[in-house]
Amino acid sequence: MTYTSRIPCFYKLSLLERVEKLREIARLSDEDVKLLTREGTLPLEVADKMIENVVGTLSIPLGIATNFMINGKDYLIPMAIEEPSVVAAASNAAKMLREGEGIKARATEPLMIAQVQVVKTPSPSKAKYVIYEHREEIKEIANSTNPVLVSLGGGVRDVEAHIIDSSVGPMVIVNLIVDVRDAMGANTVNTMAERVAPHIEKWTGGKVYLRIVSNLADRRLVRAWGRVPKDVLGGDEVVEGIVYAWAFASADPYRAATHNKGIMNGVVAVALATGQDTRALEAGAHAYAARSGKYTSLSTWERDERGDLTGFLEIPMAVGLIGGAVRVNPIAQLSLKILRVKTAGELAEVMGAVGLAQNLAALRALATEGIQKGHMRLHARNIAMTAGAKGSEIDVVVEEMIRRDSIRIDVAKEILESIRNRK
Repeated sequence: MTYTSRIPCFYKLSLLERVEKLREIARLSDEDVKLLTREGTLPLEVADKMIENVVGTLSIPLGIATNFMINGKDYLIPMAIEEPSVVAAASNAAKMLREGEGIKARATEPLMIAQVQVVKTPSPSKAKYVIYEHREEIKEIANSTNPVLVSLGGGVRDVEAHIIDSSVGPMVIVNLIVDVRDAMGANTVNTMAERVAPHIEKWTGGKVYLRIVSNLADRRLVRAWGRVPKDVLGGDEVVEGIVYAWAFASADPYRAATHNKGIMNGVVAVALATGQDTRALEAGAHAYAARSGKYTSLSTWERDERGDLTGFLEIPMAVGLIGGAVRVNPIAQLSLKILRVKTAGELAEVMGAVGLAQNLAALRALATEGIQKGHMRLHARNIAMTAGAKGSEIDVVVEEMIRRDSIRIDVAKEILESIRNRK
């Protein structure tokens, strides 16, 4: 069969029928199909109900970061990530922060924002006034979509309206501020926005188009902070180097992008392990970093009066313990069991603490021996395995590449060939 992406009714096929169709078009071997349909920790029948057109699952290493003490409580942190050094770095940084009495973290109320876009109003200013006049009705209509949430103390907390200028004219944007309790909340607030939209149209005389959650969850923040004694870090010079490294990120968006990516290495690894919406977290974090009009660091690092290093992190953290993949993916449930968190707020605090520790680890490496030394040693294992090394061969190939200071696939293959020839 000719290679084509036009497969009518592909979605109607069973999982195995999809695999067979894929085998035919992409010319997969029996081994390819076997690999694709191999059962893992996420059963295929569950995966088939989670997204569309499923043909298999993808495994990502799940590690445990140790040494974390957050708000006086010890945590073992599940982290799902393919990048070497992240779990080890988080564990090491947590150990250093532990020497300064651990990490403190506080999550704000779980407030999410749903936006209703109103256009073509006869008078945007009057429409804004009318929306505020109907504020209590809007709350009541929105809350009627989820009486269980309201009974748990959640629901619409406020209704805001503002006028924005756009390339196609003025728009009135209505924001529903919703307490979503222990949910991430996207589906909840989207449903509320859908329900109030026709009423807003009637009251304002305008046309509603978008009714959607905002992933800039700036009402749902987590703040994490901690201190590392200077002697634990390696002395005054290391503290100074870290502060200078942070100041670089604070002033320059090119550095800030990589600086914040390091923070998100930790946050997203925990998010993936616990079934959170990683894309929403990334979007919210980076938008928050640019809220002043200039993209900058999400964290702050300073030297205190004792000469010790102190760090602070403030970041949106829209996470949940109910709904979505959290309740469907068995590994997400197991990860939450390992964490022993009781509320979405506690999970947010843990993730904020991991982000702070990950940031510390990266800055310390950058300010001392450089990021590559430790990272490349761990990366060398991947190179060795890619070259075909197995079992005890892996460590031999890694050590020899490091001795040569040449961590490359061609070098790994040469070393592996030499080992096997000697055998």
